[in-house]
Amino acid sequence: MRLTADANKFGLFAFMAAVLMTAGMVSAEEDIVAIRQADMKAMAAAAKTISGMFKDSTTYKASEFQWAADTIRDKSGGVLSAHFASATDSRQSKAGPNILKERDRFDRIANDLRDYAVALDAAAQKNPGPMTASMRMKPGEAMGGGPFGTHVRNEHELSAMPAEHTFHLMLQTCTTCHTRFRME
Repeated sequence: MRLTADANKFGLFAFMAAVLMTAGMVSAEEDIVAIRQADMKAMAAAAKTISGMFKDSTTYKASEFQWAADTIRDKSGGVLSAHFASATDSRQSKAGPNILKERDRFDRIANDLRDYAVALDAAAQKNPGPMTASMRMKPGEAMGGGPFGTHVRNEHELSAMPAEHTFHLMLQTCTTCHTRFRME
């Protein structure tokens, strides 16, 4: 009789441990989803800040422009890739399952995003006063890349192009990633 009672207690303990471990895994998955969604919202808000300055150059403030570029830089690249390092089966997630299958492509896109943000940061540092004409695209200037063919140029080419062009390439990178790797 004593053996049966001990076995029942052990079985109950094992069951409770399994429930707690499962709850912990679900919680961890939901935590990473919440973190990456917060990072995506922060990047979107930063991009909106930069966009507003290009729409009305009189609102340009180098420190805010740089802060926005740095926000995107700090949440892209390896940080963004790490947020999608494993499959997440959360209902909250809009990430496509193909991220893991196309890891190299996803990582390249995350790094492209970081590189564009670094170039935008450099443009803000070079233009501490009002927004200069050198930051703006010229009328009729091709934006290049397209939403499915965005590629990072080398650092020299990025620093030579107008910041507005770099910004458009960055937005195309976001579109490319969402089109390829986001479920809706």
